[in-house]
Amino acid sequence: MMTQALAYPLHGSVALPALFSPTPDAGKRFIEFFTANIRNPNTRKAYAWAVGEFATWCETNGLTELCDIEPVHVAAYIEILWQRLSAPSVKQHLAAIRMLFDWLVVGQVLATNPASSVRGPKHSVRKGKTPVLAADEARTLLDSIDTSTHVGLRDRALIGLMVYTFARVGAALGIKVEDVYVQSRRTWVRLHEKGGKQHEMPCHHNLDEYLHAYINAAQLTEAKSILFRTALGRTGQLSDRPMSQADAYRMIRRRATDAAILTRIGNHSFRATGITEYLRNGGKLEVAQQMAAHESARTTGLYDRRNDQVSLDEVERIVI
Repeated sequence: MMTQALAYPLHGSVALPALFSPTPDAGKRFIEFFTANIRNPNTRKAYAWAVGEFATWCETNGLTELCDIEPVHVAAYIEILWQRLSAPSVKQHLAAIRMLFDWLVVGQVLATNPASSVRGPKHSVRKGKTPVLAADEARTLLDSIDTSTHVGLRDRALIGLMVYTFARVGAALGIKVEDVYVQSRRTWVRLHEKGGKQHEMPCHHNLDEYLHAYINAAQLTEAKSILFRTALGRTGQLSDRPMSQADAYRMIRRRATDAAILTRIGNHSFRATGITEYLRNGGKLEVAQQMAAHESARTTGLYDRRNDQVSLDEVERIVI
């Protein structure tokens, strides 16, 4: 049962389950795990949810003390999760539980980690699930946007940025006006990616056009101001507030519908589309990895959907 919610200035709040707060030191250590140990707000939110679900299950099953929890209990909980969640979700829940108990052990709240010996489900992915557009579909989408308003120019620039730089939507939406700059007679963009990484990319000539058309028309001159802003109702004008990922998703779905694109694309689709088309046109995987700011080429390979076209061509050989 959640007995207390402690707000903190980082992002959001962490609910403190009674199970993890038998003493003030244990409760403090629990909060520190989320505030001091986990920097990414999305990871923090996912792990807080996973730990909260586990705490509720423990208390429902009579496990009210941390010292009562044994590996068999964690294993039983993981088996129950496996019945209703996908393998990646189960693995994420187990990782959250295991990392929290490790943190409590290091802080001398517990002697041992009951989750350390519990194994999660095996899961191997060779191809991502993100919907991808063909090059002509992406071109159709960009060309279909009415650029007679500031909002239209904004939308084309944002989609173009994700296509031509392989930027994550979070990094794209975090760009400030000063992050679009000229160097060696070429426009560059500065992306602030996951883990605090600063990633700089030269602009494709189309993206160069899209960004400057948007910035000049909207008269975005304040260097420290956010680049991609929300709209003021249906006026076609922009506010001073930054777009959220939910705002970007709604915009993308609306633009896809207007362009008669049936593929259910989302924020991440343009990253996958850009990587796939780069590789299809002779690009190298290791360079794509660098452009996408991936730690591993294997991660970049998940975005490579060239084999989708090969499979489709082979299927069409079934002439009946």
